[in-house]
Amino acid sequence: MAEAKVLSGAGLRGQIAGQTALSTVGKEGAGLTYRGYDVRDLAEHCCFEEVAYLLFHGELPNAQQLEDYKARLKQWRDIPDVLKEVLERAPSNAHPMDVMRTACSVLGMLEPEHDFSKQQDKADRLLAMGPAVMTYWYRFSHGGVRINCQSDEDTLGGHFLALLHGRKPTELETRVMNVSLILYAEHEFNASTFTARVCASTLSDIYSCITGAIGSLRGPLHGGANEAAMELIERFNTPEEAREGLLGMLERKEKIMGFGHAIYKDSDPRNEVIKEWAKKLAELVGDTKLYPISEAIDQTMWEQKRLFPNADFYHASAYNFMGIPTPLFTPIFVCSRVVGWCCHVFEQRANNRIIRPSAEYVGVEQRKVVPLAQR
Repeated sequence: MAEAKVLSGAGLRGQIAGQTALSTVGKEGAGLTYRGYDVRDLAEHCCFEEVAYLLFHGELPNAQQLEDYKARLKQWRDIPDVLKEVLERAPSNAHPMDVMRTACSVLGMLEPEHDFSKQQDKADRLLAMGPAVMTYWYRFSHGGVRINCQSDEDTLGGHFLALLHGRKPTELETRVMNVSLILYAEHEFNASTFTARVCASTLSDIYSCITGAIGSLRGPLHGGANEAAMELIERFNTPEEAREGLLGMLERKEKIMGFGHAIYKDSDPRNEVIKEWAKKLAELVGDTKLYPISEAIDQTMWEQKRLFPNADFYHASAYNFMGIPTPLFTPIFVCSRVVGWCCHVFEQRANNRIIRPSAEYVGVEQRKVVPLAQR
């Protein structure tokens, strides 16, 4: 039997663990692409539903296909009454990611995937109901409001904002939400996606795969960086105070969330996009604090550590300007990344072999059991 190769490097970084036709991350000259399209190009010209269709079906939709796909998602936006009851029982201080994880698992009992022939239906259902799950729980637990889980909004981004605020979002707000969902939709073999693929490789159902992925995203080293970034930005009152405070944090070797990336070396292409939209929102709301403080932190991190903002950093202020509560930042990530997760599940199923790596044993040598009376 051939000896298993020991993979070097913490967290298996740099190791190829499979193949995908969905995206490239950090590829020289490309940055981040979905099905061959630069994510910046997609964010400029497409709505989120177009990008979801692209990832699921391999090509961008034409006008009729997009209209049909939006209609398909609209019919699945509402959530079952039993799930609403579960959400009403979740405490207001529950971690929102626990709510999202539980909702996915409950839906798996209510609308099970009996076989894989309907996997696209299940994926579209999960995608369509994400905004309602998040906002139904939040508004009920924080105000006792049982919201209508349907809206007239054409896109999921606008739908989310309408459910959250109980009003029609502005054109700019809807556009920024679409861009945000596009930027977060897919990112190759990150921790949560790999979790989904490992689960899929056992031929488990799609709800188990996505529940596991949500669990991985819940960890602070994967999801939650935009929440941490918001907490950091809100500590300071001026750009000067932010710079001084950050220098102190760096001197104390405190971890600064929202900067650097495991794959990107010079910049995160998603940051390039969301930073500009955050600036537009800042100008719209008349902000003279959060955005300048964000820029001061950005500049200081580059000067001191040559670390660049990742996708999460300017998302923090962008979401804040749209009135989105900080605890909901990472659940928004779920509502977007469910597309990528499901696509990876499909891809794994299409050419499956169970993912079962080996481990390098570093414990004590083999030994004999000493009878209990002699120990």
